[in-house]
Amino acid sequence: MSNIGFIGLGTIGKPMAKNLIRAGHKLVVYDKYAKFDDILALGAEGAASCKELASRSEIIITMLPSPPHVKEAILGVNGVIEGIKKGAVVIDMSSGSPALSGELCAALEGKKAAFLDAPVSGGEPQAIDGSLAIMAGGDKAVFDKMKPILEKMGSPVILAGDVGAGNVVKLANQMIVALNIAAVSEAFTLAARAGVKPQLVFEAIKGGLAGSAVMNAKLPAILDGDFKPGFRIELHIRDLQNALDAAHSLNVPLPLTASIMEILQALKADGFSARDHSAIIRYYEKLAKIEVRK
Repeated sequence: MSNIGFIGLGTIGKPMAKNLIRAGHKLVVYDKYAKFDDILALGAEGAASCKELASRSEIIITMLPSPPHVKEAILGVNGVIEGIKKGAVVIDMSSGSPALSGELCAALEGKKAAFLDAPVSGGEPQAIDGSLAIMAGGDKAVFDKMKPILEKMGSPVILAGDVGAGNVVKLANQMIVALNIAAVSEAFTLAARAGVKPQLVFEAIKGGLAGSAVMNAKLPAILDGDFKPGFRIELHIRDLQNALDAAHSLNVPLPLTASIMEILQALKADGFSARDHSAIIRYYEKLAKIEVRK
């Protein structure tokens, strides 16, 4: 089995790493902020820096909060690039930007190493059971070699195109999810104000064209007033900012994405940053002065 270096052992990264260990891979792990004694207890070895981790690994996976964190881990002082071996592969599974993916790929090619961007869709439960959707960008030969490893962490595992394509797909996913939650929020706020029970609206429309995986997943928690984080608003803000930045660099207007971004910013100002993105409905409830509950 491959020697894998895993950087980023947070809410999603830690169960991903555990699944690789259970699959029989030898792991070297590092996280600047999170504790990972439980990973070491499963047989992983710790590293003192990203540089050291890279020097001990054939494959390096990053699962970090934001593009600046990824850039620091790979290109920064004591970063992966300072210790990487010729022929190694770096797989960035963070939610990043297509532009950064291109920059990382070019830098790593200078070290005779390969790069894939392979962000994921799904929350902690999917990370735990290995069912994250993985969308990759990069060279097909590299992807084909890495696919069996990626399949230990998720399914489906899809090659979307060249380097950066994985992040483009992830950004498209995040745009659609945010806008879908906003559409559900608007519709059910109207229903509640009109005196129609939201649960009955849900039962009536979920099997038709208006039905969606987003509504099925998020509305029951909304109706219970349960906004415990599955995917935090602050993280969705990060992803939509990446989407807007990418779109602006390509001269693509995203008026709806810009609108939902402002709604998320309003929720952030109201103290909802750490709540689940289903709390988008709180914005509409505040405007309509009504709560949408069972």
